[in-house]
Amino acid sequence: MSAVVTEKKLKVVGTRPDRPDGVPKLTGTAQYGADYTLPGMLWGKVLRSPHAHARIKKIDASKALKLPGVKGVVTAADLPDQKFDYVGPERVAQNFWHMTRNILAREKALYEGHAIAAVAATTPAIAAEALKLIEVDYEVLPHVIDVEDAMKPDAPLLFEDMITRGIEPAPTKPSNISKRVEFKLGDADAAFATADEVVELSFKTAAVHQGYIEPHACLARADADGQAEVWSSSQGHFVVRTMTAKLLGMKTGDLRCHAAEIGGAFGGKTVVYVEPVAGALSKKTGHPVKIMMSREDVFKATGPTSGASMTIKVGVMRDGKIVAAKGLFKYQAGAFPGSPVMNGCMCGFAPYDIANVNTIGYDVVCNRPKSVAYRAPGSPISAFAVESTLDMAAKKIGMDLIQFRLKNIAKIGTPTVWGPKHSHAGFAETLQALQKHPAYSAPLGKNQGRGVAVGYWFNGGGESSSTVNVNEDGTVVVATGSPDIGGSRASTAQMAAETLGIPYEAVRPIIADTNSVGYTQATGGSRVSFATGMTVINACKKVTEEMCRRAAKIWKIEPENVIWEDGSARPAGKRAGEFPPLSFKEIASKRTATGGPVVASASINAEGQAPGFSAQFADVEVDPETGAVKILRYVAAQDVGRAIHPSYCEGQIIGGVVQGIGWALNEEYIYDKNGRLENPGFLDYRMPVASDLPKIDAIVVEVPNPNHPYGVKGVAEANIVPPMAAIASAIHGATGKRLTDLPMSPPKVLAALDSCSRIVQR
Repeated sequence: MSAVVTEKKLKVVGTRPDRPDGVPKLTGTAQYGADYTLPGMLWGKVLRSPHAHARIKKIDASKALKLPGVKGVVTAADLPDQKFDYVGPERVAQNFWHMTRNILAREKALYEGHAIAAVAATTPAIAAEALKLIEVDYEVLPHVIDVEDAMKPDAPLLFEDMITRGIEPAPTKPSNISKRVEFKLGDADAAFATADEVVELSFKTAAVHQGYIEPHACLARADADGQAEVWSSSQGHFVVRTMTAKLLGMKTGDLRCHAAEIGGAFGGKTVVYVEPVAGALSKKTGHPVKIMMSREDVFKATGPTSGASMTIKVGVMRDGKIVAAKGLFKYQAGAFPGSPVMNGCMCGFAPYDIANVNTIGYDVVCNRPKSVAYRAPGSPISAFAVESTLDMAAKKIGMDLIQFRLKNIAKIGTPTVWGPKHSHAGFAETLQALQKHPAYSAPLGKNQGRGVAVGYWFNGGGESSSTVNVNEDGTVVVATGSPDIGGSRASTAQMAAETLGIPYEAVRPIIADTNSVGYTQATGGSRVSFATGMTVINACKKVTEEMCRRAAKIWKIEPENVIWEDGSARPAGKRAGEFPPLSFKEIASKRTATGGPVVASASINAEGQAPGFSAQFADVEVDPETGAVKILRYVAAQDVGRAIHPSYCEGQIIGGVVQGIGWALNEEYIYDKNGRLENPGFLDYRMPVASDLPKIDAIVVEVPNPNHPYGVKGVAEANIVPPMAAIASAIHGATGKRLTDLPMSPPKVLAALDSCSRIVQR
């Protein structure tokens, strides 16, 4: 279903052409990270800690090195140590001192699965056997898994010298709290005193995996001249280059990285795990080295998103106006600092016009793998708490759930809690599209309920590059530095075809390696079609300008008397003369005679991105005997700016909803008393399958972004934000019970049916 706010007048943008990667993926010729091989290649395996927290007293690899077929072993001692420093903007700051210790443990193993050492051997079997021969002397230490437990004064410390950042004056005692963040708008405490109704709830969410199908894999080759090359499945091969070179003590320019096809990521492949290890093994052995993670490795040693504990308080008037809001967010960072708690603090109340808001967040380390991004990182967690609390407030004053949100929706000019004012429309339009859906007024039966929630994400801009090459047959190669994980090859090809005025089928989009195109940030944050798309458009405009000059040379007139229109050069002006239009293909065929190759490049540090906004409702039926929740109907509306490829937009919306459904009802990391993960695989980690899901109706709302030539707004992030709260609201409607802990699995639903909701009301 499509709700189009602006009329389209474009030929290629907005259509649904075949995807460029369809045939290779369908036929099995697409090459993923594990598919690359090189002559003389060795196989790498990683030894991982069996303990959640242990001091590493000694590592002895002598027996492993004596095993025939073993060519080398690396430990943290083979990597240069890094300066303790937070680099980059605070919201996404990196600390390489932490990063190198996550790649290979140094002083301590900080979670089960933490990499301790790695072996390179002539076969995978020999490498696996060698791991058994490495002797590690551990001093097992007390561990802490839960975020609340980690914050206690007597909790086991992961770092004995960690002093909480963001508190003035700085604490004198170390703790597991890495950082405190706070944002304020107005005076929330004073405003609560004026509210007609105040609702306060506490929440808890579990850590969840991104659910990508392809495990991490890479192939690295270190040459004798100091140069090196890496092939890996990642969301950003320029990021791989930067991080791997830094961790190996190399010059960035000495490392060339290639982007393989990617079998899912969703934020989980924005960092490195095996690339520096394979590189170190290759450097030590003089052979290329391939490392492939097992599924168990992925679950135990790569980052899920954070679990969290939260408390939300809102004050409302009887007419539905929200006058005050407070949020306390405690996020698990895992073994090293860097949870998305700042995003959670910023995004939770962002969809609304609330004059008085206060959000406080804590980034807390614990003995789990370090958390990494998962679609709109941080926002789904805080939205579950915020939207659930707002839902209770709306029900308390007897107001329709959508109307309540429309009453308070942020508009252009509405200030945010972190400072800037909203500068884009689309929020109200999306809610209105949801409200108009016929299913919203459909009757509900016994044990059934309907829930509504909204979601927000900033969307990204940033650095991108592209190069456009014109072939003599009129086809065009569009080379970008953005790995394609959500349809960017199709969208950039469409924008190129639209700008050049040529058929989509004449465009050949490729992902170039780090030596073949300009620097490009990772594919994430819904930035690529916006930022990289603009570089493609700008490069194509340069091409059309050059094609006009070539036409002028053919016609022997001045270039200023030639214009580009509908894929052809046309004479224009009083001195242009009378010439039939020259098509793109005709000019390309004469490139040698008119000046040689036609090539154009463009780079940008893109600004002007528009945030993503999604509004959704769910209808559920709860079995009072088993606690099972069946989703009967699901409708999701999202403002996509302009849909470059509507099918991809619909797919992103549906995909985000499916992941949110799993997050809401089933998915969680489960640890035993020893801090060991009990469900490190898809047999025990319960992701939704087709039989768990209803038909999901995706409503594509189009309110074009005026800062992009084709109106692009990012699509992939915001759609995962509302489902958890929408389903919790629907369960409340069906049962009268408010569930505040994720996942809302059958045992928790049954327990709720026999207990009171944890609501504090005035």
